[in-house]
Amino acid sequence: MRKVAIYGKGGIGKSTTTQNTVAGLAEMGKKIMVVGCDPKADSTRLLLGGLAQNTVLDTLRDEGEDVELDDVMKLGFSNTSCVESGGPEPGVGCAGRGIITSINLLEQLGAYDEDKALDYVFYDVLGDVVCGGFAMPIRDGKAEEIYIVCSGEMMAMYAANNICKGIVKFAQAGTVRLGGLICNSRKVDNEYQMIEELAKKLGTQLIHFVPRDNMVQRAEINRMTVIEFDPTHTQADEYRALAKKIDENKMLVIPTPLEMQELEDLLVNFGIMN
Repeated sequence: MRKVAIYGKGGIGKSTTTQNTVAGLAEMGKKIMVVGCDPKADSTRLLLGGLAQNTVLDTLRDEGEDVELDDVMKLGFSNTSCVESGGPEPGVGCAGRGIITSINLLEQLGAYDEDKALDYVFYDVLGDVVCGGFAMPIRDGKAEEIYIVCSGEMMAMYAANNICKGIVKFAQAGTVRLGGLICNSRKVDNEYQMIEELAKKLGTQLIHFVPRDNMVQRAEINRMTVIEFDPTHTQADEYRALAKKIDENKMLVIPTPLEMQELEDLLVNFGIMN
């Protein structure tokens, strides 16, 4: 079972990218569980056709400790298992605790057991590595393979570099490794070349460049992944290509994060900050 986490700057398209990639892997016959680690609980919406998913934290609040796996897990596109961690009441508590509570509960309920025959577990993680809770998938070895969604925008690249610093911290004592960067294009000038250069400097790869296409939004409005909504569209093929590259990926590294000046120099060299 491969344990994958998707990180990246808030709003960069992690959940959309994750769900469309999972759809591609499921279409290949892979058995997958997706664990949403965002308090918004929108990490499985497209796989579930927009159906409301009871989060782990809400279920525990409503039902106490007497919870079964079916109470917190629903089957989505191509029998993908979907779980949402959820979060605390607004303004109360730490959202990162939801991830810790959810993963621990899933382990207790046997979600990861060998008889489930999972090929992949995907963690869709909120934003940057900002606290222990959100870093848990890489800190405790729950995820061993990290992909960072970014774009050619400065703050997206800054966040990617910062996430690499977190990976380095936990890689020294564990098995977590970086599998590559996924560029979710914003149509920034020289974007492909810039992210390819960033990946090279980080010691990793640009595993796939996902072009910007309005089909993604059309599919989301219809509460589906692109692969389900319009399987013949070229954008569906982009996500299939990304899924195949992840499935075949053997390049797992401890990254070499850049200093801030190096990152700014990269941006200047490609004309972004001129």
